[in-house]
Amino acid sequence: MDIPGFVAMWDFGGENPLSALGNRGLTLEPVQGIEPPTLEQEGPLSGQSLHFEGGEYLRIPFEQTGALNIQSGQVSVVAWIKWQKGQTGFVGGMWDESTQGGKRQYGLFVSLPHYNGQDAVCGHVSKTGKPTPPFPHSIDYSASGQSVPDGQWCTVGFTYDGKHIRSYLNGVFEERAPELINHTTGFDGYPDGLVQCKNPYFFPDGLGCNGSDFTLGAVLVGGRPGNFFQGNIGGIAVYSRALSDAEMLSLNQEVFEEDGMYSGTTMTRSI
Repeated sequence: MDIPGFVAMWDFGGENPLSALGNRGLTLEPVQGIEPPTLEQEGPLSGQSLHFEGGEYLRIPFEQTGALNIQSGQVSVVAWIKWQKGQTGFVGGMWDESTQGGKRQYGLFVSLPHYNGQDAVCGHVSKTGKPTPPFPHSIDYSASGQSVPDGQWCTVGFTYDGKHIRSYLNGVFEERAPELINHTTGFDGYPDGLVQCKNPYFFPDGLGCNGSDFTLGAVLVGGRPGNFFQGNIGGIAVYSRALSDAEMLSLNQEVFEEDGMYSGTTMTRSI
């Protein structure tokens, strides 16, 4: 996985499963008062993964995020997950929807249905950190043409090159046709709603530096954690550039066999 622009990667293996490979100064930490995810002996990278029941998450405080606070104007996030289909799940990134109107920067989600991202891989970016005018929420995310499978290991990710966000499933980009976006009818300038393409998603504004923590498994929504991921996260990697289609595919092919599936046994212990 020697790809230019590498910032950090977690495979949740070794003696320090919450420390990033290549940058041991980046260590995920439990949140006070919230049970951490469990470490399971199953995963496509190290043979281990973090299991989330839907109420746990980990963080790196903003002051310690270092190179994760992307300043290049481009970003890619790739993760290896086994998602339990249901609610919206935040995989990882620097994304805070509540503090001072929002401190959004970049984030990888699974299933953002409000603006046509149901069951899709969703790559979210922001310049201002706040909702997208005139709408009450941030609408600026790509949504994959493919649906994320339920209860199966897969590779999810997105790239942002400063102009377009592109979402990938198992290393494959699938374009979507322009479509009417749900929940956009009747707003100023959009009496009949907004029509746009969700993959790739056009967003020329760039990335802001807005002060969010780096979190895994949840984001802050309305002053408290929400969008909890349910399932297993077997690894996550962040890059400070937009990876090419070939690079995104290689990150899937280096992990999964030709059938795209991984199977393993599971034993649980606490971190």
